[in-house]
Amino acid sequence: MPGLFFALFAMSVGVFCIQLDAFALNLALPRIGQDLHAGEGDLQWTVSAYLLATGTLMLGAGRLGDLFGRRRLLVVGLVVFGAASLACAVATSLPMLVTARVVQGAGAALVMPVGLALLTNTYPAGLRGPATGWALGVGGIATACGPFAGGMLTDAVSWRAVFWLNVPLAVLGAVCASRAPESRDTSGPRTVDRAALLTGTAGPAALALLVDRGRRWGWLTDRTAVVLVLVVLLLMWFVRCERRAAAPLVGLRLFRNGPYVALTLAGAVANTATVMFLFVVPLSLQGPWHLSVAAAGIAFLAPAAAMAVAGPLAGRVAPRGATAVMAACLGIGAAVLAGLVWAPRLAVYLAVATVGGAVLGMGNALTLVTTQGVIRPERAGEASGVTKTVVTVAAGLGVGLTGSVADPDGGAGAESATHTALLATAGGCLAACLVVLLWLWGPDRSHRRPYPAAARTGDASPEHHPRRRTTR
Repeated sequence: MPGLFFALFAMSVGVFCIQLDAFALNLALPRIGQDLHAGEGDLQWTVSAYLLATGTLMLGAGRLGDLFGRRRLLVVGLVVFGAASLACAVATSLPMLVTARVVQGAGAALVMPVGLALLTNTYPAGLRGPATGWALGVGGIATACGPFAGGMLTDAVSWRAVFWLNVPLAVLGAVCASRAPESRDTSGPRTVDRAALLTGTAGPAALALLVDRGRRWGWLTDRTAVVLVLVVLLLMWFVRCERRAAAPLVGLRLFRNGPYVALTLAGAVANTATVMFLFVVPLSLQGPWHLSVAAAGIAFLAPAAAMAVAGPLAGRVAPRGATAVMAACLGIGAAVLAGLVWAPRLAVYLAVATVGGAVLGMGNALTLVTTQGVIRPERAGEASGVTKTVVTVAAGLGVGLTGSVADPDGGAGAESATHTALLATAGGCLAACLVVLLWLWGPDRSHRRPYPAAARTGDASPEHHPRRRTTR
């Protein structure tokens, strides 16, 4: 069916652009700092502002796609992303670049959850996982060529060429998305819980502000305390709104879906580790290992290529074994990240990084593939929005806390920050692995089975209602 092809192609192009912009700038950060006269510790916001903007807006974007049309919102997201890429390409200062990156994040916030929900609702149940896996695999290709392409373009032309590349791709994706079949949730009223949308966006945004300014203000200062209280109040208000709403933005029953919650939380750690890996390793190749931008991009091809194949492989993991595979990826990922700190030679460093790319890529992709299999298809946008919000904000906060890693002057301070970031991330992976294993093998496992039989049809959520159907 041509419509299915256009839906997959549009989603694949969207994921490619999003992943390319997330990771192609890692090797270009020192050059961006020189060209835009950026101060120390500010460069990482070129990456994390994009991730945080994406994460804070995804919660509402996924449900809006359910209500008003997933195809329509996918087209809008691609158009916004392309226009923001153009603004990034002509930015003349770091604040202007970061602002345009925030707008890019808004476009990405529409593309990712809405695109995932569109695939879930247009493809037959048996093909949803493979289709999603292939779309994420195309994103993995962008991850693989992102650092290399960013390094080569930065050396040969300019870091601005990375953004120019996105403009025609976004246009192509929008055209294809417009020819995909439309789908929306018809099981409830087409109303938006505006209070929940406001608080669900403002809460993560305030958390991002806290991490951004906390290091400068001091973690024990009055301003930090005020913002922390604001974050707590906004999130409490959000929960209160959802409990009282007749048509909630996010049904709180979603959080009683054990497999969904376990996979989302484990995915948050896996995604944070993946982003930290892709942020730290290319910069380390330029710093402690003293490679040029182009040479670092070439050296990083093997780890990134291993990560690129993870999407299609994740789509083929059997549902009942997905959580165990996730735990294994987190455990091996912890060992790999710690091993990078003590690698004695560049060849060993790259070999360990290649293994890391494979297992972290698998764990990260597995989150998006498998969480779509344990929820009702008609609310796929809502679930994917929550999942992407959690995993993206977690990753953005992780990068935001490592400002000195991107210090353009390098030196012992930057190398020490790199080691600290890798070891802290390894500790998080190990802790998440143990939690998932306890959840799987603890007492009274009857209600913890990762994928009930209904999951094969995509309706494992406790809120399933057999009479509800989605308009295709």
